[in-house]
Amino acid sequence: MARVPRRRSAPLTYDPSNVFARILRGEIPAQFLHEDEHCVAFRDVAPQAPTHFLVVPRKPLSMLADAGDADAAALGHLLLVAARVARQLGVADDGFRVVVNNGAGAGQTVFHLHVHVLAGRPMAWPPG
Repeated sequence: MARVPRRRSAPLTYDPSNVFARILRGEIPAQFLHEDEHCVAFRDVAPQAPTHFLVVPRKPLSMLADAGDADAAALGHLLLVAARVARQLGVADDGFRVVVNNGAGAGQTVFHLHVHVLAGRPMAWPPG
């Protein structure tokens, strides 16, 4: 019998003291690779590849599963920014990986939606 995944009944309560919210408010310094009214991009402090940056929406969403139909344009914008910054850093032509962890079981440790962009080394499949 196939296991039916448990579904959360409500979005995770957003914690405005998370590290990304504090970066967005300027409480923790970060050198932005990109900044606009919808998101910011900056290098990961614990890189898992020679190039590893994050794209973080300004909207306070805990995780991807908390996004709704009204967030469709913003989610697309995160991916467009990921590709734009990868091109600016010179890693787009050789390939890069985009990762969104959703929940603790998927490896999410900061509960503010964010997109990881990794490049500069061979990537295995399936990922760990």
